[in-house]
Amino acid sequence: MSSTMDSDPLLALRHAIKTKSSITYVANSEPTASLLAASHIVLSPTISLPKSIITRYSKPGTSASSPSDFFTLEAVYLAWLLRDAPVAEYMKQARDNGLAVGFVSVTERKSIVEWLEGKVHDLKRIVSLAAAESTTPPGTPTHPGAATIPLITPKRAAHAADTTTTPSKRRYVADQQDVEVVKRIKQNEVELRDRNTILRGTKTNNFSALRATYSEKLKKLKETKPGAASVPVPTAGPPMQSRKAKNLYPIIMISSSPTALITMHNVKRFLQESLFESSSAARERAAAAGNSRAEDVIHIDRRRVPPSSSSQPTSTPRGDIQRYFVVDSTDALQKFGADAWERVVCVMTTGQAWQFRPYRWSEPRALFHHVKGVYVSWANDPPNTKIKDWNVTELKIDPHRRHIDKSVVAHFWQLIDDWTITNKPWLIKS
Repeated sequence: MSSTMDSDPLLALRHAIKTKSSITYVANSEPTASLLAASHIVLSPTISLPKSIITRYSKPGTSASSPSDFFTLEAVYLAWLLRDAPVAEYMKQARDNGLAVGFVSVTERKSIVEWLEGKVHDLKRIVSLAAAESTTPPGTPTHPGAATIPLITPKRAAHAADTTTTPSKRRYVADQQDVEVVKRIKQNEVELRDRNTILRGTKTNNFSALRATYSEKLKKLKETKPGAASVPVPTAGPPMQSRKAKNLYPIIMISSSPTALITMHNVKRFLQESLFESSSAARERAAAAGNSRAEDVIHIDRRRVPPSSSSQPTSTPRGDIQRYFVVDSTDALQKFGADAWERVVCVMTTGQAWQFRPYRWSEPRALFHHVKGVYVSWANDPPNTKIKDWNVTELKIDPHRRHIDKSVVAHFWQLIDDWTITNKPWLIKS
């Protein structure tokens, strides 16, 4: 049994594991702590085997008729060494130890580990020693299906390892079938990536499509800069000029719900005078003045604050008057023509999805991709979970402190200006 164990790498490894012997590595007769750098695996004081020696453990899906159909001692030992490692860690360690291919698969690892530890006595894909050490006379036909591998003793293995280091060694020519197998394996290989490799990236970004999309908008912005040369355009009559000027006014849509904080009754005073008044109070005040019904289209004149820049002083330090139209229904929006939706810059919502059913984009995420979304609520209201994926900005109104309405409205206009300049700059009055 001792001579058989010494001559068979698989039995020698099994014996070392079952007896819990210390397994070490050597490289050029010097001890090393790295399996990758090692050339031999020391299983006992008298047994030192090359880590690339072939074992009797055959690979799945092979005929077990050539040495390339069997796992090496290193692959079998690494499967036992990393028996408790997770799948990803096991595959990573196998690659790090030079076994990009030829390592024991995860599905086969458990069975070979149990055999090495003596928990099972037979393993289907381990070729028997009788077949490996067959003494059949020369010329005798082989039995169909019989699997044999050359028996390599430690002495022969050491001699083979020494001869491979001579300068006159033969040039290795890869088998074409092996090359195809490696290609298929690499196609299915999953590269392990961490946070740094994902953030670094490998693809060169091409923003030509984005540049082409915004080239026309940038061109218009350059033409509207102060001091820019005026571009001659065909003159139009007064009706056409008034129509063009009218079509440049941006539009704000609000909810038609009677429970909304901002309605057609109080929107003008809120956005133009920076003072919030409840819808019911505004309705009663209008009824007392003889206006029992709110208008379906309201215009709001707002003085835009010019950007502060010492290098470009303006002749009107208070800013230009910018007109906006406010509507609460698609019927009123149709009065502005077929291109009315191109002029909508903001939709104020109460968080109710039914508000968007008659809109051009009835799905909230699609709608607020094309217009600025503002969700109006009381400052003490709990967060609304319905709007978390809608891409809207919350506008909080205090129920009692009217002195902060001015800052709330200023914040609203800043949101509208920033979004309009980025997405629809032609609606901003220069």
